[in-house]
Amino acid sequence: MKRLRRNPDESDPETTPDPDGEVSFSKDQHERKCGLSSMKMMGFFVVALMVVSVVFSVSVVLQDPPSDGVLESGKNVRFLDVMESSKEEQVLEVQPQKVVGPVDDDALSIEVRKDKLHGGLLAAGFDETSCVSRYQSVLYRKESQHKPSPYLISRLRNYEALHKRCGPYTESYNKTLEKLKTGHHLESTDCNYLVWISFSGLGNRILTLASAFLYALLTNRVLLVDPGTDMVDLFCEPFPEVSWFLPLDFPLKNQFDSFDQKSPHCYGRMLKNNSFANSSKSILAPFVYLHLVHDYDDQDKLFFCDEDQTSLQEVPWLIMKTDNYFVPSLFLIPTFEQQLSNLFPRKEAVFHLLGRYIFHPTNPVWGLITRYYQAYLAKADERIGIQIRVFDTGTGPFQHVLDQIIACTLKENLLPDISTEKPIINQSQKSKAVLVTSLSGGYFERLRDMYWEHPTVTGEVIGFYQPSHEEYQQTEKQFHNRKAWAEMYLLSLTDVLITSSWSTFGYVAQSLGGLKPWILYKPENWTAPDPPCGRVMSMEPCFHAPPFYDCKAKRGIDTGAVVPHVRHCEDMSWGLKLVDNESEL
Repeated sequence: MKRLRRNPDESDPETTPDPDGEVSFSKDQHERKCGLSSMKMMGFFVVALMVVSVVFSVSVVLQDPPSDGVLESGKNVRFLDVMESSKEEQVLEVQPQKVVGPVDDDALSIEVRKDKLHGGLLAAGFDETSCVSRYQSVLYRKESQHKPSPYLISRLRNYEALHKRCGPYTESYNKTLEKLKTGHHLESTDCNYLVWISFSGLGNRILTLASAFLYALLTNRVLLVDPGTDMVDLFCEPFPEVSWFLPLDFPLKNQFDSFDQKSPHCYGRMLKNNSFANSSKSILAPFVYLHLVHDYDDQDKLFFCDEDQTSLQEVPWLIMKTDNYFVPSLFLIPTFEQQLSNLFPRKEAVFHLLGRYIFHPTNPVWGLITRYYQAYLAKADERIGIQIRVFDTGTGPFQHVLDQIIACTLKENLLPDISTEKPIINQSQKSKAVLVTSLSGGYFERLRDMYWEHPTVTGEVIGFYQPSHEEYQQTEKQFHNRKAWAEMYLLSLTDVLITSSWSTFGYVAQSLGGLKPWILYKPENWTAPDPPCGRVMSMEPCFHAPPFYDCKAKRGIDTGAVVPHVRHCEDMSWGLKLVDNESEL
């Protein structure tokens, strides 16, 4: 390598270029020694800088080494070293990549660590190993388009503090429990309670529990959950530190099964007998039973009136039994109107947000979900869910139901048609995984065979999968409900969803997933309806048995025409559901 020499245009009698291009110095011996000394010092300085740089780089890498091949939230993280302005910086580059399964939490990227709380919806600080799904679910879901409002986040944190202060076996809980044991209304306490009775099928229980929690949030009550036969097995604790499950030694627990409209403490019956209206605060009953089951009468439905809500505020213990998603009617109570508007600027996201806050599958159920997802759904370009619920009597599969499903998927271009005459030469590289859930295995088999025996006109590869077919609903069996909960959750992870009319199973899936499904209209006279399906107005569940009563005018009214954001359901003409009124947003 040539050494640096001066510009030859400059006149310098002390230097002359030699034939090899080297620079010859004609200075005296003293100047040559000084020059060599300066070069040595510069060399040592450069070497020292290089050593410091290497040591610094090694120390940074060893401090927090990245995990090779770890994927988090669809992102592959790699590190690049960049030198700029004599500084060594570490730059984080994020590249999109498909997630095919869970990963080690120790390698979570900064972005996922922030996102796993769902925009502040979830609280931090839980033992992550006790409920893996709480923070790992973000790896399997697309980012939600519905963010929690700041007011909702604030109210949830306040509720968690209330639950910690008033939950089971706390001083406040024990004090308020004396009201039940003694049967007397003691001086007011700082904690009031809502006890939810485990009742009906799993889909109904999930919807009603979300309804009860929202009511507790609106009325500043502590929600306690009857564990029933399997609630502990299915759902993680949603609140930090203090359990939401009702203690087994709760005094009224043995009476839960017998509570009905004839019970002396039933709110509707008390109104009929004028025993509630005539009670003074000093002799008010220590608890009131709220019968909000589908067979409730006009007196029971007065629960949804403003005046009655004011009266119930004084009762320390409310015991609720329901099989209805009654949230839409809460939006018609003037007392709650402003709160609900602040909590949920987008009305169709109520269950979507509350469901993702409350319902986290336990580790055994999460294992069912993730193993199935990785084995059959993860690698597909598109995931389609078909939820089939048949209310006709007899042994399926029924041809008219199968015809309806096929007509819906083809009419709405959700699945490609098949070619029965000529082979498809140009095979598409796109694959679709279709998840079928049904008590019967017959629909899955017919659809699978149809797309196996014939190519699609687009050349797409269509795979059909069904986790289970239990033949009939087995509400009281533990593993049956584990699989049912896993299948609801798997449906919520799809990109496109088809559901059945009247089915709470489908309601849960669509709302958890933030999906507006195509709903299969209910067949009549064993005939597939035309059109076979339609897109829903919102992802909110339907309230199947709402009241039709004007509390002020004290007369019947169409409650689906009172406010723009409460409308009648697509699958049940008398039902109510929440929708977004664009003019209000």
